Amino acid sequence: MLTLFHAPRSRSGSIVWLLEELGVPYETRLVNIRRADGSGARDAANPHPHGKVPCLEHDGQRVFEIAAISLYLTDLFPEAKLGPRVGEPQRGEYLSWLAYRPGVLEPALMMRRLQVKHVPGAMGWAEAGEVEEMLNSVLSGRKYLLGDAFSAADISVGGTINFLMGFKLLNETPVFRDYAARITSRPAFKRMMERDAAQ
Repeated sequence: MLTLFHAPRSRSGSIVWLLEELGVPYETRLVNIRRADGSGARDAANPHPHGKVPCLEHDGQRVFEIAAISLYLTDLFPEAKLGPRVGEPQRGEYLSWLAYRPGVLEPALMMRRLQVKHVPGAMGWAEAGEVEEMLNSVLSGRKYLLGDAFSAADISVGGTINFLMGFKLLNETPVFRDYAARITSRPAFKRMMERDAAQ
């Protein structure tokens, strides 16, 4: 059984969305987390090493962080075609996008939120404006990040684009707006939102 340790209205919603897209049986265990507003607390029932979410348990294995869980699940269920398999075209690009959210997108936009000046060469990510420009450029010529096929990369990166626009941390452009509308119109996204609202 796949067991997801999840906190509603958090980053782990991406994995609920992915599990809904995969259409496989899973259970969620709700855990408390520390929130940005100071509410919440670390939950002793949460196996994530830093008390965060998401964390997935499956057949005695523990996988944490969105990129790792996304790769684990899309490799575990290749028939869903939500990520290229080893040796298939676009596998490298797929892996790059999975790493892009936590490695570049989130740090760049968090620095914008905190009004921290980017120091080129000293940080492993790009400046927020450069990130926006690159993503707009890529998505202006594609339906999804990998082209015509929706993948877990769209859940990870696209879901973040949608979230950050809602909080005015990412400048809304016609390209971002159309892309976000396309991915959030999917039934699995709506099921994820309904689950969180019910919890």
